[in-house]
Amino acid sequence: MRTVAILLCLFPISVNAAVWVITYPQSRVQNDLRYEYPLAMLELALEKTGVRYELKPSSTPMRQGRSVKRLEENLEINVMWSMTDDDREESLLPIRIPIAKGLIGWRFFLAPRGSAFLKAKINEIDGLLEYEPVQGIAWPDTKVLQANGFNVVTARDYLEAKMMVSNRLADFFPRSIIEVLRELESDPDGKLALRPDLALQYSTAMYFFVNKRNVTLAKLIETGLQRALDDGSFDALFYKHFGDTIKQLKLDEIRYFELANPLLPSLTPIHDESLWYKPQN
Repeated sequence: MRTVAILLCLFPISVNAAVWVITYPQSRVQNDLRYEYPLAMLELALEKTGVRYELKPSSTPMRQGRSVKRLEENLEINVMWSMTDDDREESLLPIRIPIAKGLIGWRFFLAPRGSAFLKAKINEIDGLLEYEPVQGIAWPDTKVLQANGFNVVTARDYLEAKMMVSNRLADFFPRSIIEVLRELESDPDGKLALRPDLALQYSTAMYFFVNKRNVTLAKLIETGLQRALDDGSFDALFYKHFGDTIKQLKLDEIRYFELANPLLPSLTPIHDESLWYKPQN
């Protein structure tokens, strides 16, 4: 706590002395709608600290695996956001405030339009295990699904995963509730459809990460996020982006299978109810 207090005292000096240049991984998808909320939350956190900052993408697009590697090497970028796991927290420094309040662990299914998977009667998890999902090879979700018995088809990145399920090389593509509707709307060929009656849920968090040695930046972002939580602006931004989606996908009444997440780090603040969205039913 003393370190945080010292850093807070220094931040006003930084306002006049320098501009914090915050560089995040550039998406390989043009006008990537998945970036809107994390960037808005990062901007909110930085605004709450009062520092002067410049937020910009990396000079070249990056897949998630490369982003982790470059951040670990302290090259090209100095912040990223990602679902957490033990490996990621071993190589990077997490800011342990889940920026999407755990919604990253609620997974709805995109599948080829007219496919057998969309029509299949699935009442037990064993019925779902008969079908093959696609996920990115470097995504923590892949390991979670494999640990729960799924035969996961892997892709290099999001674009390849979407192509594979569109071309029926996988049965379904689990997407988080914060992504799925916009991705469905942005599907130009109309090859994919949503299965609205079923979901997966596992405990996980999407964090901001920085380089292990960049403690000052980590404290800066953490301080801003905590201030946003305290004054209600964090939740206001969350519901502005996802409130309608939660209602549209009926998250409070959806039938879902709960999965174990053996990759969930022990320091995840799962008992702080203020940090998570909990369905009413």
